[in-house]
Amino acid sequence: MISSSTSRRLLSLFSITLLAHLPSVVAHASIWHPSMYGFNVTAQTFPYDNRPVTPLVDLTFDKWWFHGHLDYPPNPGDFFELPAGRVATAEVACHKGATTWFASSEGPDIQQGDSPCPNSPMSAYHTNGLDDLKGCAMAIAYKDDVKQVQPEDFTVFSVNHQCVWNRFTNFSVPARMPACPEGGCTCAWFWIHSPKSGSEQNYMNGFKCNVTGSTSDVPLARPQVPRRCGADPDNNVAQATPGNCTYGAKQPFYWFQAERNNMNEDTYAPPFYNDLYNFKDGAQDDIFVDSYASIPPPSPEQTIIPTPVVQPMSTAGPQVTAPSPTTSSLPAPTSSSTIPPLGQNPRICRASYGNKLTIQRRSSLPLPGFIHRRMKRHSGVFSLWNPLPI
Repeated sequence: MISSSTSRRLLSLFSITLLAHLPSVVAHASIWHPSMYGFNVTAQTFPYDNRPVTPLVDLTFDKWWFHGHLDYPPNPGDFFELPAGRVATAEVACHKGATTWFASSEGPDIQQGDSPCPNSPMSAYHTNGLDDLKGCAMAIAYKDDVKQVQPEDFTVFSVNHQCVWNRFTNFSVPARMPACPEGGCTCAWFWIHSPKSGSEQNYMNGFKCNVTGSTSDVPLARPQVPRRCGADPDNNVAQATPGNCTYGAKQPFYWFQAERNNMNEDTYAPPFYNDLYNFKDGAQDDIFVDSYASIPPPSPEQTIIPTPVVQPMSTAGPQVTAPSPTTSSLPAPTSSSTIPPLGQNPRICRASYGNKLTIQRRSSLPLPGFIHRRMKRHSGVFSLWNPLPI
């Protein structure tokens, strides 16, 4: 007969072995909530690995849009609540077993406090540290029929610059968010990580959502394509170009897919949800139709930048902003502002990089064939969104 102490040692060894063989614990990440499309998709659901944590690269539209999970909707009545003017906390993790909903996962409960990837290095969620985080976003479409939602319908309403870093990730909701249709809204989580810790990858997970406590009926403006306008030392761009920014409502990034991209950025210059594309940390409060009196056409030569119209205080409660590792400043509100000479106000639309790590670029690594084809196809092209050759 095996002693109780021996049994405990064997059980511990079995648990460690099982964790070591859970592939999604050691790489990638996803938002997790019962309101998700694909919440119960496993490695066996599709003929290929299409779990929510699997990155989306060079795929046809039907495979990358909503992660190909439109036929795996949430149960009726499952919504992710977005309290107007407050914080919505989502769980971001490498495996469902690391979340509150571990009971419906493929493995045991492996929760480890606020860690998004228990028993894994930071490279599991594609970062070399706090200075290497590039942010993630939540976007909303005011349509209750997901089959009617198109990429151009999504508006980014909240950004967290310190993502992916914590399992419990805060997303501040604008106080003026209008109520959703009777059947709720359609939302999605988006993430593109630093190229210094992992290859070029996109992440998108759709879910049903509902704005609660709304006190405003002002609709969102039509979202525009974001433009690269911040300082980018990694790509030898020393100064921000605020006139080239997209102001107001912005679409998410659709990048490095086979179809329906709105970004043409290079392999080593991905788009990020931070100041590089004029996404401030926290609630995106300037996404409404009355947020600006006017917005001049953006371009690298534009010398006028718009400032938001000051709106009455909402009665939805105080705005709560998630902690941010960086801060940005904007000029005092006026009808318009002229860009100051370089160096006098360098933080407008500028990414804050902190103390950077010296890390070898991956350009010496072999690239998959489709990347070589794409780089050749785009060679010498100039992008308004990225002033670098792609």
